[in-house]
Amino acid sequence: MERNSENTKMIYRLDIREATQLIGMFPAVAILGPRQVGKTTLAKMLAGGRPSIYLDLEAAADRAMLKNAADFLLQQRGKLVILDEIQRMPHLFQELRGVIDANRDAGFKAGQFLLLGSASMDLLQQSSESLAGRIAYTELTPIRIPEYPEEINRLWLRGGFPDSLLADDGLASFLWRQNFIKTYLERDIPQLGPRIPAERLRRFWTMLAHLQGGVLNASNVANALDVDSKTIANYLDLMVDLLLVRRLEPYYANIGKRLIKSPKVYVRDSGLTHALLGIRTQEELLASPVNGQSWEGFVVENIINSVAQNQYKPFYYRTSSGNEIDLLLEDTAGKLTAIEVKRTVAPKVSRGLRQAVTDLNPTQTFLVCPTKMPYPLDDGITAISPEDLIHQLSKE
Repeated sequence: MERNSENTKMIYRLDIREATQLIGMFPAVAILGPRQVGKTTLAKMLAGGRPSIYLDLEAAADRAMLKNAADFLLQQRGKLVILDEIQRMPHLFQELRGVIDANRDAGFKAGQFLLLGSASMDLLQQSSESLAGRIAYTELTPIRIPEYPEEINRLWLRGGFPDSLLADDGLASFLWRQNFIKTYLERDIPQLGPRIPAERLRRFWTMLAHLQGGVLNASNVANALDVDSKTIANYLDLMVDLLLVRRLEPYYANIGKRLIKSPKVYVRDSGLTHALLGIRTQEELLASPVNGQSWEGFVVENIINSVAQNQYKPFYYRTSSGNEIDLLLEDTAGKLTAIEVKRTVAPKVSRGLRQAVTDLNPTQTFLVCPTKMPYPLDDGITAISPEDLIHQLSKE
């Protein structure tokens, strides 16, 4: 069970609106997200004011109630049944299908089950086969800029996990994140099945933090960890499936130029990036050589998490000659929004960005930086703060 600070309730999570809509439309809704991100708190808020029952599938007593799952769940007809850490009992998906259909025949359609999971791929594979047409998915990410706009530097340093962001002081926040990493490595990942030495996986995770926003060279990482490239691919798949690492795919365009085709990788939460690198304070972060990479990862992740996922597909663009765009958003009509990220308050348009814009001819191009208000740069490029850009994209 997630044990989040009561302070989590001080921040209104925008995801509650989408989740509420989905519960009103589908028999089952799955909220996916890493541990400690606030899924349990959100679920209990969603259950407020309606008959409900909450079961934590990491608790032996709650698992025992589901020994005869179909019979027990049918007895809960008319309630919203919350099943936390659903990946602990994947066989329940088949049982849920029968219960959902029986409830539907009895006149109970939407809002039967709320499933909470800390991993994506395994959960999706199990449920997509058993609950096709009966389930909707949404992801709860760490707290984002639109949910905490008043202290962006604090959000950047500490990351968006509620207990880290809202800790009483910086040391408490840093220690929470270190413990979070340790718990994932020593308990949570082994519970999911992979038998990977914790210290090796920590080194891999730390290397990704050093590479933040870089193109992954699997051979170099494999050599450093004394494993093969296939093993590195498996490690990366695992961290992506746990929603801890983002793999940003390259944009392919038939423009007669050699394109970089390997994905870029980001540790998704900036606070975890800093904990892995031993960065404790804002002063240490600003003096760090990874300052710019960290800011890029923070902005890119916040943009992707804050725009409508059914409206935009995210990519990056890079040619072998150095033409580059940090983030490309392609809408459903195929139109492109180009986004470059710089930490400086006086940004300049680089030759690589200018050439990339010429290559792709995006509908609009932004250079994201810590500015107080948007203003035009050359070649139709607009300098803009991350919060203003997210607000603008969210309205489109």
